Amino acid sequence: MSEFKKKLNSILKKYEAVGEILADHGAFDPKEFSKLSKEYSDLSEIAMEIRLLFSKEKELSDTIALAESSDADIKDMAEMEIYSLRETIEGVEKRIKILLLPKDIDDDKGAIIEIRAGTGGDEAGLFAANLFKMYELYAGIHGWVFEILEFSDSGIGAIKEASASISGKGVFARLKFESGVHRVQRVPVTEASGRIHTSAATVAVLPEAEEVDIQIDEKDLQIDTYRSSGAGGQHVNKTDSAVRITHLPTGTIVAVQDERSQHKNKARAMKILRAKIYENERNKMESSRSENRRIQVGTGDRSERIRTYNFPQGRVSDHRINFTLYKIDKIMDGSALDEIIDKLIEFDQAEKLGKHLT
Repeated sequence: MSEFKKKLNSILKKYEAVGEILADHGAFDPKEFSKLSKEYSDLSEIAMEIRLLFSKEKELSDTIALAESSDADIKDMAEMEIYSLRETIEGVEKRIKILLLPKDIDDDKGAIIEIRAGTGGDEAGLFAANLFKMYELYAGIHGWVFEILEFSDSGIGAIKEASASISGKGVFARLKFESGVHRVQRVPVTEASGRIHTSAATVAVLPEAEEVDIQIDEKDLQIDTYRSSGAGGQHVNKTDSAVRITHLPTGTIVAVQDERSQHKNKARAMKILRAKIYENERNKMESSRSENRRIQVGTGDRSERIRTYNFPQGRVSDHRINFTLYKIDKIMDGSALDEIIDKLIEFDQAEKLGKHLT
């Protein structure tokens, strides 16, 4: 038996053993039950694929034996079935190898998404607002919770910057490839001559960090309060509700202002701060162990243009994988964004699989 098959048998035995333990759940405490339930859930997908592989391999073996001992007509049919089974087995093996690849430890986490207007004046701010809405709609399609943390509105529908917390299973796994410069080409509503303008916005996607992920010492924080500057009624400029937190060891600064609640602003600022510090640690670890890659997929590098949204042509092009879709309206309403994200995930898996096998 090959090492690969031994590994698959070991995984299947582990899955079945955990299932048997869970069946007798009264034998251990709720915390242990929760831990084992997660392990069983994590193993379920690959266990199903392994069972399918073993079943198809047995079917192939039986069909080969039938082809060798039958008359010409049955032999012809068996050979066609053999060809089909070998194709199926190849596909299942590929899926298993992808499932065996090392996982990003943050893939199951929620995410904090930050969007800022880039070059292009008011049009950049309007596009930033479009992107923010796109991700909000996309989160709704997946049943995720989208909570606005900060929203700096210019008053004409444009935003200077905005951030949101997106909670749900596998949020970071799907959104981590969105980090980068997003470019738009379209005729601004303020353009009388109908000329196409190019502007941009930056997107940053950070894994949401819990207190167990990042320990922040209160003595390392400088917390300042000040009066909110945005629209919001009589309380604005009368109460110090806005909060700015500086993490002294790293120099990381987060400022959040809300209409009324200083306590709420502090909690939101700490949420963003924790994610930023955690992301910095992630990047340090990645840079110390990863080689330079031809295409920066999944690194969160915001210095490079990753995607262009061309409204006159109705197309969206992702430059990292040379992939274009002529579905700009459906992408902007979130319903077709998965078609791009799925391609990015497939590309990333193929690169990892190639490196893993060499």
